[in-house]
Amino acid sequence: PMPRTLITGGAGFLGSHLCDRFIKEGHEVICMDNLVTGDTENIEHLFELGQERFRFVKYDVTDYIHVNGDLDYVLHFASPASPADYLRLPIQTLKVGALGTHKALGLAKAKDARLLLASTSEVYGDPLTHPQSEDYWGNVNPIGQRGVYDEAKRFAEALTMAYHRYHGVETRIVRIFNTYGPRMRIDDGRALPTFMAQALQGDPLTVYGDGSQTRSFCYVDDLVEGIYRLLLSDVTEPVNIGNADEVTIKEFAEEIIDLTGSDSTITHEPLPEDDPQVRQPDISRAHEELGWTPTVDRRDGLKKTLDYFKSAVEKKQHRDETGQDGEDTSRVGMDDAGDGEAVSPAATNRS
Repeated sequence: PMPRTLITGGAGFLGSHLCDRFIKEGHEVICMDNLVTGDTENIEHLFELGQERFRFVKYDVTDYIHVNGDLDYVLHFASPASPADYLRLPIQTLKVGALGTHKALGLAKAKDARLLLASTSEVYGDPLTHPQSEDYWGNVNPIGQRGVYDEAKRFAEALTMAYHRYHGVETRIVRIFNTYGPRMRIDDGRALPTFMAQALQGDPLTVYGDGSQTRSFCYVDDLVEGIYRLLLSDVTEPVNIGNADEVTIKEFAEEIIDLTGSDSTITHEPLPEDDPQVRQPDISRAHEELGWTPTVDRRDGLKKTLDYFKSAVEKKQHRDETGQDGEDTSRVGMDDAGDGEAVSPAATNRS
């Protein structure tokens, strides 16, 4: 029989690419998302496969999760993931990392399914070691503004290991470093979408601080490949997945101006609180245990991403000019709460 996989946060940037991959691998995919930061546009193309292959359930996974029938895999990817989003949604971020992870693990335990937790390089905080390997415990400010995301994910890892050790649930943990590609939200506040939107519109690119802080960007297809391999492996300890090719934010802004052929300039703004100075994964564990290394170099990945952002910017400009929000696709091919569970809209976002 076809493996059945639940992907929480499946209408988001990474989640939707995972839906595509698991459909391609012959799974039946159930995508669950409350659309706080996700968008049905990312998964629209899958609705035509019909309910036997793909189903979308609009639901908040911080509530009890029920899925009828067997389940082989649970990928817990529901969470706001950009600083702009988790500063806007601090309590939801904490809840989905804590309660959402608890509900997803409970479901995996009940169904005897294997769960993969989407964790993050943010568990390392503003790192004092460079590059960061999985045995580094991190340098996190628990009460800083970013703490809502960092600590939610650190707690999620602790809870996942507790379910693994105490209940014998099969678990995997991926620590995801900066990733980019098509379907990133143009307004998500991260460097790449912001720079691309600014360059395409001829606006100055906003660099925080002097731009000497570094990031390492991984193309989404490489990341999905790493996650797929990790899920099917026997590795229970966390694994960094990311691209070790490090770049300063200022250089990155210059690359994007060059790529878009824009005549934009660079402006500097003050550095936000607890913004990590360096970020580079040590990916030797992924290489040794999973045989994984990223294959898409930044220039090629950025070209593919640029095509997506060009049409996203055009759509946004069209919406701004016409005052329309595009077509309403929010009711295509979806069950509202799934499996007969009534969820009032008010209940999905209460803090």
